[in-house]
Amino acid sequence: MVDGTRSTSGASQVTPATQHNQVSAADDRVYTAIASEPDFAELRRRYRRFAFPATLAFMAWYITYVICNNWARGFMDTKVIGNVNVAVVFGLLQFLSTFVIAFLYARHANRELDPLATRLRDRFESETGR
Repeated sequence: MVDGTRSTSGASQVTPATQHNQVSAADDRVYTAIASEPDFAELRRRYRRFAFPATLAFMAWYITYVICNNWARGFMDTKVIGNVNVAVVFGLLQFLSTFVIAFLYARHANRELDPLATRLRDRFESETGR
């Protein structure tokens, strides 16, 4: 078995590994063709247009929270209501901001990404026979 085929009595048979490699190579060619098209570039642009600013904004907000907890203890100890201080409010707002970003991303994906991704996936599946 040198080339992925098994020989029994002189005849060669295609093994599952060889068949998988052939399908994978065909998939790679189709994917490469689709990835070089303007629709694919547009999908990536739309994704990055949301993902990078949202990530940067959340990281800035989170790092601000950590910095304030370490070096602005007087501010973070300021009472807001009863025994609830600014640190607790900021901590809870971290959770809220996570859910807000998730909601906004889901809405963005449904409106901007999914229609284009579905077209690209349908084309890939039709060209690969899936």
